[in-house]
Amino acid sequence: MRKLSFRTAAAAAAALAVLAPAAACSSKTSGSGGGGDHAKVAFLMPDIASTRYEQYDAPLFKAKMRELCGGCEVLYQNANADAAKQQQQATSALAQGAKVIVIDPVDSAAAASIVRLAQARKATVIAYDRPIPAAKADFYVSFDNEKLGQMIGQSLVDKLKGSKAQGGLLQVNGSPTDAAAALIKKGVHSAVDPSGFKLLAEYDTPGWEPAKAQEWVTGQISKFHTQIAGVAAANDGTGGASIAAFKASGVDVPPVTGNDAELAAVQRVVSGDQYNTISKPIKIVAEAAAVAAYDFVQGKKPQGNTTLFDTPSQLFVPTVVTQQNVKDVVKAGGALEPKQVCTGVYAQACTKLGIQ
Repeated sequence: MRKLSFRTAAAAAAALAVLAPAAACSSKTSGSGGGGDHAKVAFLMPDIASTRYEQYDAPLFKAKMRELCGGCEVLYQNANADAAKQQQQATSALAQGAKVIVIDPVDSAAAASIVRLAQARKATVIAYDRPIPAAKADFYVSFDNEKLGQMIGQSLVDKLKGSKAQGGLLQVNGSPTDAAAALIKKGVHSAVDPSGFKLLAEYDTPGWEPAKAQEWVTGQISKFHTQIAGVAAANDGTGGASIAAFKASGVDVPPVTGNDAELAAVQRVVSGDQYNTISKPIKIVAEAAAVAAYDFVQGKKPQGNTTLFDTPSQLFVPTVVTQQNVKDVVKAGGALEPKQVCTGVYAQACTKLGIQ
């Protein structure tokens, strides 16, 4: 993720103001689902660095929309971590007649202008995964990110206390322009700060980029060396990068957290390289967003279970995954199946953990 410079932000605002159409890659739904509506719904995702958006979020959202509304059209775009590009994509979707925009913002602050423009055009906005604090979206669908952060931190603290570990912690946060990352960070602090383990240093990872997280952790290893008892990493990308930094430095890898239950991360949990990850079944949020979008298409207001940033919200609670319960996540018919996880060097570890 890149922070918007003044020039870039101005250019993006100008593009929004004139509603200049940009080339869009759309995917028209088909099938005999209920409804008969012919509305256009934009599904705007933030980046391709996290594999989930292309592999899971977009296909699952499209499938649910197809089921609900066979005549609806999903306009799918990925901004590839470019906030200005995402604003252009939103502009294009509105120009094409999108009545609902479902957006996982690259930059939560910059996305406020998308909310205002869409609402001025009588379209509704569903914030997806990441909230938009500076503007009131019509609805927000996500896992509870502050709770998620608390679970990441508490799981790590419990592990370290159970093993009577000595030393302090590194905290590798997500992007400083991502409001969800700020909530995760707050949640991690709520567990780490009163734990008795000193916070040696923390870092807000620009754009959630693993390479930048690895570079920072490498520097901290040089500074603190064996004083590092554990690493509270905000997602699997930064967690994997932290692990790589320790291995490249020739230092034993301490317990390292993660979040998203990506395939590579679950394999690291199985092998013991990564202590935990967070299972957030994407099917849950993708389908909930589709249901909310269809409600708006029909002129209805979806019902949330709470309010966040003055926005009606539907928040779900995730699950911490360690070696103790990873077999409950990796199973036939699950989001990750044994044939995906238990390949090559991971086969023996899977057997040991009862994954079949």
